[in-house]
Amino acid sequence: MSKSIFSVLAILSLILLPSCRLYQLERKLDPENAEFLSKVRYIITKEERKIFLELPDEERENFREEFWKRRDPNPETEENEFKTEYFNHIERADELFSGEGKPGWLTDRGRIYVLFGPPSDRMTYPMGTGSYGNCQEIWYYGNFPVIFIDYYCNGTYRLATYNLAHLFALNQALASSQKTFEEEKGIFDFNCEIEKTLVSTEKVQGLVVIEIDYALIWFKSADDKLETTLDVSLELRDSASQVIWDHQDSFLIQLDEIELQKRSRQRYIIEIPFSLEEDLERLRKGKNLLHIHLKNRTGGEEAKKVKEFRLESIS
Repeated sequence: MSKSIFSVLAILSLILLPSCRLYQLERKLDPENAEFLSKVRYIITKEERKIFLELPDEERENFREEFWKRRDPNPETEENEFKTEYFNHIERADELFSGEGKPGWLTDRGRIYVLFGPPSDRMTYPMGTGSYGNCQEIWYYGNFPVIFIDYYCNGTYRLATYNLAHLFALNQALASSQKTFEEEKGIFDFNCEIEKTLVSTEKVQGLVVIEIDYALIWFKSADDKLETTLDVSLELRDSASQVIWDHQDSFLIQLDEIELQKRSRQRYIIEIPFSLEEDLERLRKGKNLLHIHLKNRTGGEEAKKVKEFRLESIS
């Protein structure tokens, strides 16, 4: 196999592995959280979806509440107008487009309706009267047309674009509609991996590696420096949710503005060693979870995740 093929495979693995991992996490969601993720599929960002799936179960309710709060156009009122309108659009799309073998809001027309609401004008063309002899619908939002084609005139409409300019304009409009809240900074998030360096019958050693983008870290001024402290709390729990190992640590970050600018696209890396010598048989028999809690003292931002900790039996 040539080096070029190896390179392609390596790149594909980097792209596909995180997607597969998130897909597996999504499959394990309980019905309530699975329904939430399905219903917000049109407006949740990739970053938010990743955070939601990596959260411990007990933290997902708080995420759902914060998700809608971030999108509330008027937090001073009791009603969240955005949330109300969004679900009204889903309900109405179900009523309008229910004949395509799936919920109306999951059809192409339903997706546009949920995101944009009812069109200002809706033109329908029955069999033989469309531009290419198909059944068609053209929705207008102001002067912007959104075109749906029913190629077999059986009631199944597909979103269509006739040229690259129209496709670009539609994508821009969709992107704008999906940006449902403003952020000064990205959502506080981190990546975590468990690296085992020694596995024997008597001892297991390794590293918990935490990576966070510098661009996501808030700093405060301290003399001529920028600084903050990241607090890390780790808990390894066995299948009975008993704590087998825990660790707390703090990491002071100090740098000047020039250094921060240079590192704006880099990650701050924390490596925490662990060594386990007790309860190894319990860890080998059940499903173990490592709970990670990261807090930035500047601004009080927090993020929590849970990672599966596998320990294979040694014969």
